[in-house]
Amino acid sequence: MITLALAGKPNCGKSTFFRAATMAHAEIANYPFTTIDANFGVAYVRTECPCRGLGLRCGNCADGIRYVPVNLIDVAGLVPDAHKGKGLGNQFLDHLRQADAIIHIVDASGSTDSEGNPVEAGSHDPREDIAFLTFEMTMWVYGILDKHWAKLQRQAQSRTYSLHRGISEVFTGLGITPEDVQDAERKASIDLSRVDQDGMVRFCAEIVAISKPMLPVGNRVDMAPPALVENLRSTGLTFATAAGELALRNAVSAGLISYHPGDPAFSIIKEEALSPAQRSGLQKIASVMNANGGTGVQQAVDRAVYTLLDMIVVYPVEDEHKFSDSQGRVLPDAFLMKRGSTPRDLAFQVHTDIGKGFLYAVDARTKMRVKDTHELKNGDIIRIVSAAK
Repeated sequence: MITLALAGKPNCGKSTFFRAATMAHAEIANYPFTTIDANFGVAYVRTECPCRGLGLRCGNCADGIRYVPVNLIDVAGLVPDAHKGKGLGNQFLDHLRQADAIIHIVDASGSTDSEGNPVEAGSHDPREDIAFLTFEMTMWVYGILDKHWAKLQRQAQSRTYSLHRGISEVFTGLGITPEDVQDAERKASIDLSRVDQDGMVRFCAEIVAISKPMLPVGNRVDMAPPALVENLRSTGLTFATAAGELALRNAVSAGLISYHPGDPAFSIIKEEALSPAQRSGLQKIASVMNANGGTGVQQAVDRAVYTLLDMIVVYPVEDEHKFSDSQGRVLPDAFLMKRGSTPRDLAFQVHTDIGKGFLYAVDARTKMRVKDTHELKNGDIIRIVSAAK
């Protein structure tokens, strides 16, 4: 399953975002390093379920909206010089090793300094926080490579040794391939056989961009001075109110409103049950949603998966006529696949044995066979025929 990590400085709202996205418990307080140990939970990406278009009822969606699970990690806050071990830096960076992509939570209200201490709203420039995470990650990767560099250079004296492969092996935990190393070398405009320190740092920045794509999200937009919001909006920053999303999910649980995570608005269904404070709070959330197209929480998770990681959703079935599994359950599973994946890739994702025994695939909509090299599209419903039982 895909893993996303929530990163950022202390006290920027990561744990509130985590609770809003997962509805799992996480301690929340207005001081740095509330989160010491990482919190692990399950969030979901939103997609349109095919059942409605097929005139079916699958029982796995809500009003035609399907939610596909992904892992979400809320890690300890990152402070400047974390790559040198300051704060909880080493622990933080080690947890990030597990992530496929990073949602960088930034305090858009400017009410916390670079180390997460409370300050007057608008007095800290959130743009500084966006830059520093990339820098800390880059220097962390540089530190790893620097420790191995002398040995790599000695081995590179052999004509049979591949420096690109050697570097990729150093970064095995980051999922870096020799081809990635070559791409990073080209993008950094360097020659790894004779690179200086500045060039090496640029190279490591490219390795970070390849292995840990990041999505900056300006949280606490509901608390931000309007002038600051406009300045940040011009940078293309995605905005969110994690506290607002958490309030909406709690209101849904209480039966007070109708709302699906990712909706641009909500509707009140029990007006008479709301207290004046609740009514006022919902009005404020509605105003923020209207300005930003939603609370931004679900939108951030979706964007990390669909845009940063370039994933699609595919539905494997066993009966292409009923769009079901062997027990008659309609569209029982939804798999996140890398864009460009094939039916054979899907077979391996369903089960290794099914992949090994792959014979052919059928497009359930057209009832036609598709080649094993066929590129899957978002929303495809595929029957895999395999020699494996």
